[in-house]
This record gives sequence, structure tokens and C-alpha cells, in this order.
Amino acid sequence: MRIRPATPADLPLLQDIERAAGEPFRTLGMTEIADDEPPALELLERFREAGHAWIAESGAESEGDEGEGDEGEGDEGEGDSDAGRPVAYLIGEPVDGAFHIEQVSVHPDAAHRGVGRTLIAYAADRARDQGLTGLTLTTFTEVPWNAPYYERIGFRPLTDPELTPGLRKIRATESEHGLDRWPRVCMYKNLSGSAP
Repeated sequence: MRIRPATPADLPLLQDIERAAGEPFRTLGMTEIADDEPPALELLERFREAGHAWIAESGAESEGDEGEGDEGEGDEGEGDSDAGRPVAYLIGEPVDGAFHIEQVSVHPDAAHRGVGRTLIAYAADRARDQGLTGLTLTTFTEVPWNAPYYERIGFRPLTDPELTPGLRKIRATESEHGLDRWPRVCMYKNLSGSAP
């Protein structure tokens, strides 16, 4: 597996990954999430232009279980894929001193291979390079490949008083889009080695 910056030509493929990664939500009765449209090309391009859109290409397999970030995370399925084919992506941006993972999605064919964890580790390295001290994300609390997965890889839930203004704004936007129909949480992973 290789992690690399997304190119303009990759962006429609990211939408395809997002659609596929949303399908497992049907098994939980979250059809609205499964049917949700992927991020628009214009939004993906904004993250790409900022240098905050990365792709995992298929290749040598990694060990481990798989998780995701938000609405379109993949955690099921096995299968071979052609080397060099994008199988997952991560987008995000700095928010209040941390790197906020807007979305990390893994195609179900590449699940259970550590792809999501590798992308998150890559984002953490880039965040440290930028002087950021943590990672944040928002996710569903009761989806096995969401909050429980992130806790296993070192994220912790944030309490309401811990939310920064930027995270409050993100949560308000999510609520406006109906995501609070299912329990959600903001999570944080410290990258600095000191208290958050």
C-alpha cells in the first residue's frame, strides 16, 4: 500500500470509494447514510488544493482491522485489487490547533487490512509537520467501525465543554444536515505527548 496526495484525476474515484464505503450502513438501518451523496468534486478539490487530501493505493497488504471516519466508512469485505488502484482516501483541515479529519473512507474490498489506520497515521505525521498537536473527528457512537474503532486506535470522546469553537460549528452543520438522528460524538487524539 502506498499513500500519496490526491490528484485532480483521482477525485471522481474518491466519490466512487465513498459510495461503496457507505453501503455497510444499510445493515444497521442507516439507509440515509448509505444513500448520501459523496462530497462534491468542488469540495474535494478544495481539500486537494490545500494539500489535505490523500489516497491509499492498493498494493502490499497491511495487517489489522479497518475503520473509517464518518458517513462513508468501510469496514467489511475482502478481496484482491489491482496494484496502484485507489482504495481509500482521507480529507481534512486544521481546526483550532488540531487537524480535523473531515472524512476517511475505505472501499469494502480493502477493509480489514489497516488501510484506514495507515491513512490516519499519515495525516498525523502531516499534522505534526504543521505544528498541530492533535487530530479531531466527528463520528457515530453506535457504528462499530466508527467511534469504537477510533477508541481502539487512540482517540477519546470529547465532552461538550472541551469542544472548541470550530468543532461546535462543525457539529452544528452536521446537525443541520440531519446526522444527529443517530448519536454522534467529537473525538480527539493527542499528537504532542502532553495533555490536550
